[in-house]
Amino acid sequence: MLAYLLILLAVLTRVLPHAGWWNFTAVTAALLFFGARRPWREVLVPVAVLIAADYYLTAFVYHYPFQWQAYVITWMWYAMAIVLGQILLHAKTTFVRGAAAAILGPTSFFVVSNFAVWASGFNGYPYTLGGLATCYLAAIPFYRNDLIATSLVLAGAFALEALLQRMREPRGSVALAGK
Repeated sequence: MLAYLLILLAVLTRVLPHAGWWNFTAVTAALLFFGARRPWREVLVPVAVLIAADYYLTAFVYHYPFQWQAYVITWMWYAMAIVLGQILLHAKTTFVRGAAAAILGPTSFFVVSNFAVWASGFNGYPYTLGGLATCYLAAIPFYRNDLIATSLVLAGAFALEALLQRMREPRGSVALAGK
């Protein structure tokens, strides 16, 4: 249930106005946590929900024509982030694995999405190494915020899960001496 609540939080952090919090969303952490805790057969649910959020933002908030081709890389990354969560965090969740996920998730999105922006030619970056470098440099503030958001939300999700698990455990009776 917590994995689905995080997907809802991810959508809310995308669609609710949050000026000044550029790219501080729960998307990456929610996808990683979903992969860590939900079975493969449920992968399409968060991807479909985030696709709907992308459509809503593009068509109704930003008032741009929706061109699905521009989003295919992002949608593939959504599924990839879930797979990354499954690989790193499903069988065994440790601090090191969680830290690796919190770094690899945003980093993979930064690398893939900005390469796609540069390659698309929509934003005017020239098809040179300088243009690619400029595209990546322009995205560093968004990358930084994604790293921070993913680390905080992912740590909070695993901490909340551990707390809820501890609260569900029955309290053991005190053993009497000699019995």
